[in-house]
Amino acid sequence: MIELKDIVLARERIAPYVRRTPLLQAKALQKAPSGRLWLKLEQLQVSGSFKARGAINKLLSMPGETLRRGIVTASGGNHGLAVAYAGWLASTPTYVYLPHNTPPHKAQKLRAWRAEVIMHGEVWDDANAAALERAEREGMTYIHPFADPAVIAGQGSIALEVLEDLPQVDTILVAIGGGGLISGVALAAKALKPAVRLIGVEPVGAPTLKASLAANAVIALPHIATRANTLAPRQSAPINLEIIRQNVDEIVLVSDEAMLEAARWLWFELGIAAELSGAAATAAVLSGAIVTQPEETLCALVCGAGTDGIDFA
Repeated sequence: MIELKDIVLARERIAPYVRRTPLLQAKALQKAPSGRLWLKLEQLQVSGSFKARGAINKLLSMPGETLRRGIVTASGGNHGLAVAYAGWLASTPTYVYLPHNTPPHKAQKLRAWRAEVIMHGEVWDDANAAALERAEREGMTYIHPFADPAVIAGQGSIALEVLEDLPQVDTILVAIGGGGLISGVALAAKALKPAVRLIGVEPVGAPTLKASLAANAVIALPHIATRANTLAPRQSAPINLEIIRQNVDEIVLVSDEAMLEAARWLWFELGIAAELSGAAATAAVLSGAIVTQPEETLCALVCGAGTDGIDFA
């Protein structure tokens, strides 16, 4: 099991290669959320999302001989970008498998980081199966987007920054795809401040962890119905389910419409360009998916950059 010391070591290891992202208080001009809302701006992270933290920590944990053989992963976009950035830093061959529902601009950015892009399958799970087969066939290292302890520890460094910059925080809201981000954040936050409330946010059309918690087992969703493709694996993994079961207080669901409205709000009110998944945690506050108190201090992670909230008309 991952411990706080692993997350602290991860932060020290990755510090030269990632950004310490700012916290911004959401003082809205028109639609003010209940509670005192702060935003952790991980869309400003290298490669456009929090994923760089975990990918770099994994890369720096690998032996040099293993690294030289190349790295491979599957992604809805953001994890692939982070792995491509890591591969670029290490000058090692990098292969990223994407499902066909990945926005084209993310494939373009991957190629800009010198990764080879392979489109495969309809959802992440399809692309992931192909990436695993390639890694085994060619002896490369597969970097899992959410079920790797080194990746989880790297993501947990976010919580260390939040609690240093906002020690009075009562509630932290985190979007959930496979569960790597909330696993790391929850482990670190609960270790440092046991009373803090951790809330996960999933799309209505992809309640992967909420369904698994209800079943007390990792289950595969029969169908995915959300535009937030980075929050849409069919299933998680045992390591994430167990960490979330022990450390996350609640998982709430938000619609694609609520995420889009939150992305628009972030852009219009605060000039923050977030993709749907990046706006999911904020959507839980704005849509009333969680109950908050007037004096409650909230921190929502804006986990990925994008233009979903920008009106180009």
